[in-house]
Amino acid sequence: MRSGDVELCVAELGDPAQPTVLLVHGYPDSKEVWSEVARGLADRFHVVLYDVRGCGRSTAPQPLRGGFTLEKLTDDFLAVADAISPDRPVHLVGHDWGSVQGWEFATVRRTEGRIASFTSMSGPSLDHFGHWIKKRTARPTPRRAAQLLNQSAKSWYIYLLHTPVLPELAWQGPLGKRWPKLLQRVEKLPGGAYPTASLPTDAAHGAWLYRDNVLPRLRRPRTDAYAHCPVQLITPTGDAFLSPRLYDDLEQWAPQLVRRTLPAKHWVPRTRPDQLVSWIGEFITAKEEGDPARQVVASGAYADRFGGQLVLVTGAAGGIGRATAFAFAEAGARIIVVDRDAEGAARTADMSRLIGAPQAWAEVVDVADETAMEKLADTVHAEYGTVDVLVNNAGIGLSGSFLQTGTEDWKKVLDVNLWGVIHGCRIFGKRMADRGQGGHIVNIASAAAFQPSKVLPAYSASKAAVLMLSECLRAELAGQGIGVSAVCPGLVNTGITATARFTGVSADEEKRRQTKAARMYRLRNYPPEKVADAILRAVARNQAVVPVTPEARAAHLLSRFAPRALRALARFEPRL
Repeated sequence: MRSGDVELCVAELGDPAQPTVLLVHGYPDSKEVWSEVARGLADRFHVVLYDVRGCGRSTAPQPLRGGFTLEKLTDDFLAVADAISPDRPVHLVGHDWGSVQGWEFATVRRTEGRIASFTSMSGPSLDHFGHWIKKRTARPTPRRAAQLLNQSAKSWYIYLLHTPVLPELAWQGPLGKRWPKLLQRVEKLPGGAYPTASLPTDAAHGAWLYRDNVLPRLRRPRTDAYAHCPVQLITPTGDAFLSPRLYDDLEQWAPQLVRRTLPAKHWVPRTRPDQLVSWIGEFITAKEEGDPARQVVASGAYADRFGGQLVLVTGAAGGIGRATAFAFAEAGARIIVVDRDAEGAARTADMSRLIGAPQAWAEVVDVADETAMEKLADTVHAEYGTVDVLVNNAGIGLSGSFLQTGTEDWKKVLDVNLWGVIHGCRIFGKRMADRGQGGHIVNIASAAAFQPSKVLPAYSASKAAVLMLSECLRAELAGQGIGVSAVCPGLVNTGITATARFTGVSADEEKRRQTKAARMYRLRNYPPEKVADAILRAVARNQAVVPVTPEARAAHLLSRFAPRALRALARFEPRL
């Protein structure tokens, strides 16, 4: 396809009758960086990719100097958009320099009416960036100075790319050869057909993107750089090149703004294609249906943190598990509900979709069954992707003195309360680690983990083991960006008491104690929704140990500062 003095290489996937999604790559990439995202979107949309001038199989302008200005890149965009979607505006998606270009396309007058929506990731508007710098230098404060220094350190490569000749020599020499392995090691990129063999030439040509645009725009940023379409901003929290603070004032420039954060590094089109497909698809569908902000309204306080993420909750047919699934659903997460109760799991999944989850599925699995958990992990990975947040919640209650608790009772409580957590952490945690983009594991322990009791030896031992496992796992996985939290509720109004086992008593006495315990928990009336809120907060803040309920917090403090008092309380036997 011809655009001025260059030939652009364009690829198309999907049904041309569907809304068109135009993917623009960054530096030093070619359109192949989008291959996984493009395939994921092609089922629902007409997907178009093109090699930016000078990259891949597109030709380079002659001379190179002055051939990569944002004005000429806008000409290329319009040439592609007019050719592949002459009668309908396109949905623009950009990463890195593709996003920098996209901001130009979405804010200049001559593209008005040609862009239906814009999804930006890891690439700010140079005009907005210029105003961001001016604001912080005109009225400096310690915080603003720190933000400037932080971004200046992250922008080290920009200074190098402005030097003459050296970037070209580096890319044509050792850097070009080592770049693929460097990306795999640092960014944890999977192998495959990316980067392409044209990388050294692409990178050498692409240096002119910086030379032709960065300094002129930062010195004289446009004052009319307002987006004329809805914008979705996806911010990878682990981006080594861009500070999230760059987008602090973005609502000023993009009134129809949706924010998303993703615990990932810079190259999200390669490392998190499943997540991008979900978010891009939702955003485009909302725009096509006339309500681009609907997902924000429905997704609550943690929308920018959990929206679109894949969350798996065990024991989610009721109680804390169900409340947790609903809380993540309200934040816009995709939910996998796991429980032995097929009907209860299905109800939770159905309600999650109504509350705000873009997708929710029910899986019937016994967490104590290692083989079943392995099969679940294979199914989840193949059909839904890698889990971002795992909540090991499934548990059972057991009350009775140690001498009256038989081997089978010990086995049952440890199989679910401890081995179920071990299976989840090991099987799903390994997949998180292999992906290399972080994640979070929440293990539901209990206040009983640090509060000994003469009537709860098996239950307390299982929960204390979960707490220590969580602490050990947190230390092991910290270097891989995976957080681990142990949430320790006290007396919470759930159904666990109605099904808890009481050892050493008759069936009738056990039923009576279950009924009385359930009544006591109802009178306490601490709702599971508060525990769910604590779980979301623990993930968002990466908290290690989270006691929930006043009695749990009190027991936790006593275990650290007055353990003798707890030992005295352990001798107390509640009358049921």
